[in-house]
Amino acid sequence: MRRTAPVANAVGLLAGYALDRLIGDPRRWHPVAGFGQAAGALERRLYRPDRTAGTAFTALAVGGPVVLGAVATAATRHRPVTRAVLVAAGTWAVLGGRTLRHEATVMGRTLRAGDLPAARRRLGHLCGRDPSMLDEPELARATVESVAENTSDAVVAPLVWGAVAGLSGLLGYRAANTLDAMVGHRSARYERFGTPAARLDDLLNLVPSRLTGLLTVAVAPVANGDRERAWRVWRRDRNDHPSPNAGQCEAAMAGALGVRLGGRNVYFSRSEVRPFLGDGPRPEARHLKRAARISDAVGLATLGLAAAYPVTVGRLVAAVGRRGLGGAARRGFGAAGRGSGR
Repeated sequence: MRRTAPVANAVGLLAGYALDRLIGDPRRWHPVAGFGQAAGALERRLYRPDRTAGTAFTALAVGGPVVLGAVATAATRHRPVTRAVLVAAGTWAVLGGRTLRHEATVMGRTLRAGDLPAARRRLGHLCGRDPSMLDEPELARATVESVAENTSDAVVAPLVWGAVAGLSGLLGYRAANTLDAMVGHRSARYERFGTPAARLDDLLNLVPSRLTGLLTVAVAPVANGDRERAWRVWRRDRNDHPSPNAGQCEAAMAGALGVRLGGRNVYFSRSEVRPFLGDGPRPEARHLKRAARISDAVGLATLGLAAAYPVTVGRLVAAVGRRGLGGAARRGFGAAGRGSGR
């Protein structure tokens, strides 16, 4: 099973990605939506305006899916086909690449048609900004920034954690990311309670967001982007964003498209002014199709890395870990034997 388990995980990641690409998210009964409802019920029972309550909430809400994944993994230890099916189902459930690209494409088409009211209504599918006063460049900017950030959140990070930790990684990451969307934002209610969820999401996205930025630079030519400009803008602007992770993705996307992102964002309860990322004009409708193309290419590149990891680096790491544990056990047994003979 030591040889078949990594192959089962790799096959499951490939199959789950294919399912997302072919059919996308279900219109009803989405597993992530069900988790959100359960997490909301748990929040209502545990909520207090302090970080201790927020930590307990985050631990229970994320720990549950992680344990569920671990139990399923143990139960399929000698059933690689079943393991692959479960990983495929989990991968499909947590990915959102097709939906993300679809929303960007629809927004671009709506803006090109000059239908600003419809575009403003559509923006809620991508982000939580108040669209009521946004014009075409601001709607396009919000879309590009959402595509850049969510390429990491909804595609790259799930694949990375699925490759590293299998089913538990897939479910645990999506749970943490969903909690961040629910309680991790700045508001009077969640200022302290939501901090643990936000910090956990930041931690889990440290590597995926930087990988997203690097891959965005690498694939920029698929959308007629300039790889050298994308590299320069990414290196220069990636740490200017208030988020430790979003700037990695947005700066690379700005450089790849040759546009300037950032500025004033108005939400329904607050507004923020963010530094500019990139050089050039503000985004327009024509940039949205290119952003979707880059997001797609980044997802495919990540899939290749994620599918290769379990049968290459992951297998090596597991072998080293087993040797280390075996050596420690032998040393402990030897020490116990010497002690009992005195």
